[in-house]
Amino acid sequence: MTNRRAFMKSGAMALFATGLGGGLPAFVARAAQSQKFLQPYKKSKVLVCIFQRGAMDGLMAVSPYADPALKAARPGLYMSPAATEGQLFDLDGRFGLHPALDGLYPYFSEKRMAIVHGVGSPNNTRSHFDAQDYMESGTPFSKSTSSGWLNRAIGLMGHDATPFRAVSVTNALPRSFYGQEESLAISNLQDFAIQMRGNPMAAGLAAKSFEELYDQTSSSILNRTGKESFEAIKMLNLNSIRNYKAADGVVYPASPLGNALKQIAILIKMNVGLELAFAESGGWDTHFNQGTANGAFARNLKDFGDSIAAFWKDLGAYQDDVTLMTMTEFGRTVKQNGTGGTDHGRGSCLFVLGNDVQGGTVYNKVSSLAKEELEDGRDLPVSTDFRSVFSSVAGTHLMINNNRALFPGWDGTPLLLMKA
Repeated sequence: MTNRRAFMKSGAMALFATGLGGGLPAFVARAAQSQKFLQPYKKSKVLVCIFQRGAMDGLMAVSPYADPALKAARPGLYMSPAATEGQLFDLDGRFGLHPALDGLYPYFSEKRMAIVHGVGSPNNTRSHFDAQDYMESGTPFSKSTSSGWLNRAIGLMGHDATPFRAVSVTNALPRSFYGQEESLAISNLQDFAIQMRGNPMAAGLAAKSFEELYDQTSSSILNRTGKESFEAIKMLNLNSIRNYKAADGVVYPASPLGNALKQIAILIKMNVGLELAFAESGGWDTHFNQGTANGAFARNLKDFGDSIAAFWKDLGAYQDDVTLMTMTEFGRTVKQNGTGGTDHGRGSCLFVLGNDVQGGTVYNKVSSLAKEELEDGRDLPVSTDFRSVFSSVAGTHLMINNNRALFPGWDGTPLLLMKA
């Protein structure tokens, strides 16, 4: 295991170099290259995960509009490619993309974005809390799993790295990152507001800076990291973060998701060793007044799509190194309810964006939405286990090939949606 003092010797210099306008000085490069671990200034493969909390209506985001049963079940919510019925983007003659996702449609057309429909958990709970916990732990029938699937992915990647390997741009550490491997929740890069809440290894800790965090405790997680690493992290150029300008023509939405993805882009471009990033999008629990081309759902979907599109354009030359994947705990009922909304359901859809994605396809086993074909007579069945998607992306993009360790108790097959 690489000594943390070695990180101080080479990592600090490399982090310092990110703030230099003239490129990496030769003496810094030679010093860092002498250490046998992942150099912070070297490009890494990065997986960015976005959790849509609240259960997104996949039947409206990517609508199987050609099924007459959908129109019958949703007379007030139905949309199609026709101008008089919402004007979806027709994807394949069967599925249509919501017009609010106009920022993402070009990536589907360019075959860089794939959609997986009818995806979800084999556990049929309709509890937000339980379903999110099962998805983030990666063990849908076990509440006793202490680690999250992304934390296990860190351990399975098989190399040492910088403290910035796994970062969640959230107020608290997400369930996906719980576990023995080090990860950070950074709510704002400008002040390094670190929130360690939720991490079993640092329960109850919350501080405004790395130094405060170190000074407050002598816990094992901080003893292993050491004050030298905190000093090294201080050498990040905060002026560069504060004065960051996105690529020409890129405007991030002024929203929590837009801000989070902007900060992830900054970390990627600073080459500090980021490999796993996490962000969240809320407000998907649309029980009433859901709307169609306009309304609450469309506004949320617009922010979601525009934030991802801005992030992807901002990456520029880094796009080859990044794959972005979304997820949501479950979908919504096929039939609309009496208040113009939808209730907790089962299958939904997710999006995978990247240059190593076999895109331009809606991967699905969705058959008829006739009542007799639905789960419990009301819900889109889960025909694709979320683990088959997550394992495919992690296996190809991050080169993790131990699915039994990544998803204990699962013996399924990864979905073939990534380029070999």
